[in-house]
Amino acid sequence: MRYLVISCSLNPESNSRLLARAAFGRLPQDQADWFDLAKLDLPVCDGGEAFAHPEVVRLREAIEAASGILIGTPVYNYSVSASAKNLIELTGQAWAGKVAGLLCAAGGPHGYMGGMPFLNSLMLDFRTFIVPKFVYTQGTAFAEGKIADEAILQRVHGLADELVRVTDALHPGPVSL
Repeated sequence: MRYLVISCSLNPESNSRLLARAAFGRLPQDQADWFDLAKLDLPVCDGGEAFAHPEVVRLREAIEAASGILIGTPVYNYSVSASAKNLIELTGQAWAGKVAGLLCAAGGPHGYMGGMPFLNSLMLDFRTFIVPKFVYTQGTAFAEGKIADEAILQRVHGLADELVRVTDALHPGPVSL
């Protein structure tokens, strides 16, 4: 079983990256991979040549190899980041049949539904199984480059645990007779 965590923030001091890192640390390390879009040179999806870009190919292969994926993203203007949307546009069909969960950080309490169109797209367009709980928090949960709110950290760990549980249930390993 392979798990993948993708940080979709381009901000070097990203709170959503802190959420994603905490979730990544909770997953079985010998089965988990990490991608940070801030460290990749991804092109904007143009519907053509961008799909063959080496970083897109590498990311698409990692998504195809994973069974469960967590996405960490900021919420801007009541939606996930443009880089998160671009990720889906560039790798679309690779998400088919995967299990996915969402970790969101925002400036305030009112954008908590901002991830739903993103998750709906994964579910409806690519038949991705969505973990029915997600983490949404605001800036007050962080201090000095860390998750300062223990309840939020527990929710992040709970989401990582749930991703493993659901992924294992939907993608069981080989059966011995």
